[in-house]
Amino acid sequence: MGQGQADVALATLRECSRNGDWLCLKNLHLVTAWLPLLEKELNVLRPKAGFRLWLTAEVHSRFPAILLQSSLKITYEAPPGLKKNLLRTYESWTPEQISKGGVLVRSQSLFCLAWFHAVCQERRNYIPQGWTKFYEFSLSDLRAGFEIIDRLFEGGKQFQWEFVHGLLESAIYGGRIDNPSDLRILRSYLEQFFSARLLSSSLSDYRSVIENLPEDDRPAFFGLPANIERSSQRIISSQVISQLRVLSRSIATGSKFDRELWSNGLSPILNLWKKLNQGSNLIHQKVDPPAEGQRSPVLSFIALEQYNAIRMVQGIHQSLAALSKVIRGTQLLTPEVQKLATALLNQECPLTWQNKWEGPEEPMQYLRAVVTRALAIQSWVERAARQALLSDILDLSELFHPDTFLNALRQETARTMGCSMDSLVFMSSWKSPIAQAKLQVKVVFNTVIAHSKLSHGLN
Repeated sequence: MGQGQADVALATLRECSRNGDWLCLKNLHLVTAWLPLLEKELNVLRPKAGFRLWLTAEVHSRFPAILLQSSLKITYEAPPGLKKNLLRTYESWTPEQISKGGVLVRSQSLFCLAWFHAVCQERRNYIPQGWTKFYEFSLSDLRAGFEIIDRLFEGGKQFQWEFVHGLLESAIYGGRIDNPSDLRILRSYLEQFFSARLLSSSLSDYRSVIENLPEDDRPAFFGLPANIERSSQRIISSQVISQLRVLSRSIATGSKFDRELWSNGLSPILNLWKKLNQGSNLIHQKVDPPAEGQRSPVLSFIALEQYNAIRMVQGIHQSLAALSKVIRGTQLLTPEVQKLATALLNQECPLTWQNKWEGPEEPMQYLRAVVTRALAIQSWVERAARQALLSDILDLSELFHPDTFLNALRQETARTMGCSMDSLVFMSSWKSPIAQAKLQVKVVFNTVIAHSKLSHGLN
């Protein structure tokens, strides 16, 4: 289906209905605006026995629900993996298509095309490290690439690699890419796979080569590091967990107050908050706003970070305390409490919390992160009071705003060295202290210690 095919499709539908034939309408996701007309036509049809209508479409948010409900649905998803992808390609090509003209270089070029197509498609499993987004590389791209190679070998012409590179990059595969980084990756694949140096061997049994490939893809096939699989598995796990949370949401979550539902769904969060604050005085601690004075930029930052941390903890405590009172029946339900409960029941971090600090999206992880950082900042304040902060190892993950701390450190370095901030460059060393550093700090990045300094006059 596409532009100008609607009238032809309806006429063919009526003819097949009268004759009892089978009809297949493909790619209906391209004509979602026309589907209501198809529904009306189906409602008035009086088909002859034996008539069957097949519809194919990709997932689309505007596909009519009634049409889906009245159909028998079959979902097809191609098995993942480079090997399976190559096998599908060679199953779609006949031996005559591959060996046409008896030119070995032509069949080898087709194998390069099949490998290139498989790599482009399977690299989508490593988003965002592989491609930055999901690109719709499809069978039509492979078919267009096949036609290009087929025509270039007609009449014994000399094969033009630059011509293939240009068409595949600018018109076919590259036409789907809108990111400069992804386009550079595609260009490097084209230069790697479509090159005369790959066609020097006498390889002819391509299916045996494909059959000997491992079932599980190796990251090296895509030019990716060996540990990329861990990142991919982490992303997939997060997506599965998010989908399970969506499925576990109650229909009545945000519609009205249900004491039993709220009590069962919110008790784990309320109990966790109570447990996190046992043995600490964060929720009762009084702290004055930091006063502007002659203190160093680093000390001013720590005072402001402590003040904001305690206010954040106490603000969260007040909102959860109000929620707890509503559940117990000792306080009336307000719009603010309603929004808070709706977000928490949906396993989402409330917007009022995220406005104070953009942390984890999962509420329990957010509460743990807030309390952990608030307690750690107390240690920063104590070390700063002893003037031992910058001489100790600093863990930037203990701060709510580590970028602001680095800027404060930059200001303090500029004062110490008597130079402008713009002339400073941040340097780091993973092995040993940096020689001739006037202000040197040991910083922890995920349990790895780096010796860092800000140097003057470096570019």
